[in-house]
Amino acid sequence: MEEVAYDLDEEKRLFRASVRDFAEKEIRPRADELWETGEFPYDLVRKMGQMGLMGIPWPEEYGGSGGDYLSYVIAVEEVARVDGSCAITLEAHISLGSSPIYYFGSEEQKREWLVPLARGEKLAAFGLTEPEAGSDARNTKTRAELVDGHWVINGTKCFITNAGTEISAGVTITAVTGIGRDGKKEISNIFVPTGTPGYQIGPKYKKMGWHASDTRELNFSDCRVPESHLIGKRGEGFRQFLYCLDGGRIAIAALAVGTAQGAFEEALRYAKERVQFGKTLSHFQAIQFKLADMATEIELARNFTYRAAALRDAGRPHTREAAMAKLFASEMCMRTTTQAVQIFGGYGYMDEYPVSRYFRDAKVLEIGEGTSEVQRMVIARELGLP
Repeated sequence: MEEVAYDLDEEKRLFRASVRDFAEKEIRPRADELWETGEFPYDLVRKMGQMGLMGIPWPEEYGGSGGDYLSYVIAVEEVARVDGSCAITLEAHISLGSSPIYYFGSEEQKREWLVPLARGEKLAAFGLTEPEAGSDARNTKTRAELVDGHWVINGTKCFITNAGTEISAGVTITAVTGIGRDGKKEISNIFVPTGTPGYQIGPKYKKMGWHASDTRELNFSDCRVPESHLIGKRGEGFRQFLYCLDGGRIAIAALAVGTAQGAFEEALRYAKERVQFGKTLSHFQAIQFKLADMATEIELARNFTYRAAALRDAGRPHTREAAMAKLFASEMCMRTTTQAVQIFGGYGYMDEYPVSRYFRDAKVLEIGEGTSEVQRMVIARELGLP
């Protein structure tokens, strides 16, 4: 089978440069403030929408930029290089929030819901995780019963990104809609608009990292939405979100690469400036080896991530590659940010230095959109193991 190429052409190099320029000029001056206040960056999200970043992989006819998945992960990487909160807002909006509507929604649903999302006028969220159903997604407790042409929804979702902002359009949730012939739960995806009676959005979580991103608990109590809000076919929700998660894992890998790159650049700059024992840290082999390992692992993760994105763009199977990219990149990011703090020494433990922020942003990448343990399970299954 022919290998998929993912060398960046001139167009993509220019695109990367434009996103990096935006991140440096618009996001970086605000990064410390966003970390301190935890305020959601409405103005930056609006500007990302104006640049076309909020709908990169969606066709122009649906308000998108008509780009590919590789362009999307490049954008996530470049934003994450400067600020994780803005990056996860972008990532969750596209990979999870908008994807079910684009890939599985009807033409009418795309026209009504996807267009304002792709333009960045509204934000999207996806509600999968529950108090008792995280890695064990089949243990979903939220239920939706079809009554008189409406889905009546009851249940709770947790750790949901982008659902509680002033521009949140709504959330696509997984819900048990019946029991199949095989006795297993029938899981379907249903879109619930913000403001629907019975849909309650909890207060914003206080988190270790990603302070300015919007993460909340969602509760549904006899929440009624029209039957037409079903995404795709009834009972295919599990298959749908697995496909969306494949794409999401590639984007999380890109977010990890960007976060690690940002921390590495801070550590490299500091090593060239900080003087100890009469020399800059960069003269000491112990520090040189740390930086060499960091640079090598970042480049490996970047190449793996780009390859997975290229496979998705080519319509080729990529479940294994997505899991591998997410696993390696997220764990690499944790190692890299840890070493960045170590190079800074005591200063790295102080919040006024960005490496502290990168370090705390890194940990969740080993958890969200499938823990490292789940990625290893997926890879093992793809290898044909029981």
